[in-house]
Amino acid sequence: MRATIPNTLTILRLIAAPGIAVMFLYFARPWADWLALILFLSAAITDFFDGYLARLWRQESRIGAMLDPIADKAMVVIALLVITGYSGMDPWLILPATVILFREVFVSGLREYLGNTSKLLAVTKLAKWKTTAQMTAISVLFAALGLEYVREQALMRNREVIHEMTNTGFDAEFNMLWLSNNSGEAVWLLGLALIWIAALLTAITGWDYLKKSLPYLKEARE
Repeated sequence: MRATIPNTLTILRLIAAPGIAVMFLYFARPWADWLALILFLSAAITDFFDGYLARLWRQESRIGAMLDPIADKAMVVIALLVITGYSGMDPWLILPATVILFREVFVSGLREYLGNTSKLLAVTKLAKWKTTAQMTAISVLFAALGLEYVREQALMRNREVIHEMTNTGFDAEFNMLWLSNNSGEAVWLLGLALIWIAALLTAITGWDYLKKSLPYLKEARE
C-alpha cells in the first residue's frame, strides 16, 4: 500500500471508529459525549477529503477504494450502538438504527458474494447522500446526549444550589443547565428526524443495490 495522504486519512478514519466507543470507557460524561462528537466530526470530514485529494492528486488506489466504505460503515455502526445504549433504548431511535445496520450488513454480504461482479454495486450519488445524512444525524444525536446528561445531573443537585446559581447569573454551570434545558430536547428531536431521513435513504439505496444484483443471483442458481 502506498503511503499517500488520502490513504492515511482513510486509515485514520478507520482507527477513529472504535475510538468513539473508547471515549466512554476512559472519560466521564459529559466529556465523553463531547470528545466522541469531536472525534466523529473530525473523522467524517476526512471522508470528504480523502476521496477528493485522491482524485485531485491522482492517487486513487485499490486499498483506498476498499477501506473507504469499511471505515464509513464502522463509524456509523459503532456510533449508533453507543448512542442507542446511552439513550435508554429509545424506540424512535432503535427502528431507524436497525434499518441502517441491516442494510449495511446486507449490502456488504452482496458485494462479497458477487465477487468480481461486485463493481455493479459501486457507490452511487444517492449512497453518498445517505452517508452524509447518517453522519449529520449521528453528530446531532451525540450533541443531544451531552446536553441531556448535563441537564439530568444538574437537576439532581440540591434546589438551594440551583437557586444560588440563578442569583449569581454568571455561573458557568447554570448557563450550561439553562442551555441544556432549552435546547437538549429540541436537539434530540432534530437528531431523530435526521436519522429517520438517513434510514429512508439507506433503505432506498439498499433496494437499488439488490435490484442490480438480482440477475447475477439468478445466474448463480442456474
